[in-house]
Formats: sequence, C-alpha cells, structure tokens
Amino acid sequence: MQDLITQGFTPPLRLADFKLAAFDMDSTLINIECIDEIADAAGKKAEVAAITEAAMRGEITDFKDSLRRRLALLKGVPVSALEQVLRERLQFNPGARELCAALKAAGLKLVLVSGGFTFFTRYVAAELGMDYVRSNELQIVDGALTGGLVMQAWGEICDGEEKRRMLLQCAAEIGATPAQTIAVGDGANDLPMMGAAGLSVAFHAKPKVREQAMVAINEGGLDRLLSVFAA
Repeated sequence: MQDLITQGFTPPLRLADFKLAAFDMDSTLINIECIDEIADAAGKKAEVAAITEAAMRGEITDFKDSLRRRLALLKGVPVSALEQVLRERLQFNPGARELCAALKAAGLKLVLVSGGFTFFTRYVAAELGMDYVRSNELQIVDGALTGGLVMQAWGEICDGEEKRRMLLQCAAEIGATPAQTIAVGDGANDLPMMGAAGLSVAFHAKPKVREQAMVAINEGGLDRLLSVFAA
C-alpha cells in the first residue's frame, strides 16, 4: 500500500484556493477513540470498542444508534475517568499541530466536527486554534455519566450528516464555496462531509474511506497533506 495516494486531481494544488478545513477528532487529530478509553476505565472497553470499530468500518450504518448503545454501557462512570483519559491517554497525532498551524498561517478557518465529546473537543480546539467546534455533550449528574447526551441548540448527536451540515454552514458563513473546503477524517461517518468538500483527505483510514478520498495518507503524519500543495 502506497504511503500517500492521490486520485481525482493532479498535484500540486494551490493552498490559496481554499478557505476552510474541517477535521474529525478521534483517530484523526488525536491518537485515541475517547469513548473506548472511557469504557476501558469502566472495564467495558471490549464491548464498546467492538461497536466503535463496526461503526467506523460502515458495518453499523446508523451512527446515532451505535453511539447510544455505547453510551448506555457507560452509565455511572465517574467524571474522574474522563479527566484521566484526557490527562494520561490523549495525544495529538503526528503532524496535527504542524498542519493546523500551516493552514491557519495560509488564512484558512479551521473546523472541528466530532462524534466525540465536548469534554475533549474543548481542549483539542483550544490547542489547535480551531475557529468552529461541533461535538456531543455528555450528560453528567452528581459527578457521573448518565449514559445520555445533552440536547444542544443544533441537536443532540453530531453524526455524519451533521458533520456535513456544519462544514457547509461554516463555509457559507465565511463566504466560501464547498469547492474551497477541505475535509479530513478516518471513519465512515466522515464520508458525508468528505463528499461535500472540494478536497477530501483520509488519514490512516478505514478501507471504505481510503477508497473514496481524493488524498489518502497511509503512513506518516497529518502534515503529509502539505505535500500536495505548491510550495
């Protein structure tokens, strides 16, 4: 398998032709699936990870259902488990900081769209200088997870369709066309936003996602993406 594959266009592209880049978080910008690591603290990682993996491969097509099933298994997990995951397990993937810094320096707006949780996206967004964030908010009562989510102004669950909506909404807000956007992800629920973007990027992704992306980074860091743009 080649370490960087491009299809549907001829490099190099001009970074100046893009105005916005949207990123998935778990296993894209960071090295873990947060929900699996929370489950590990509850002794239920195998059960939760199996559902996560099936959903990312596209074998479970209803992301909302898969997320609700996983969250139900986390009922009663203390907030301290989330703090431990953030403190001890969450790391940025190679090249994440470099790519985001380069895109911001080129004038692009950055969007973080995640089927993960605000507990983690707040930290990641602040570290990488994200301009927009959309993710799910865990419901916490008396210091423990209830197994549910908090309804937000836009809805309850950020799934693939919500990621696509957020990409297009943010693009419209800054006066960018869909063709002027980049979408980066690794799982099946990233495909809707990747399909709407002018440049779709798969990072160490599932086969189904690699096949449909215009750029597939299979080895090395996220900053490999910069090689498809003219210096």
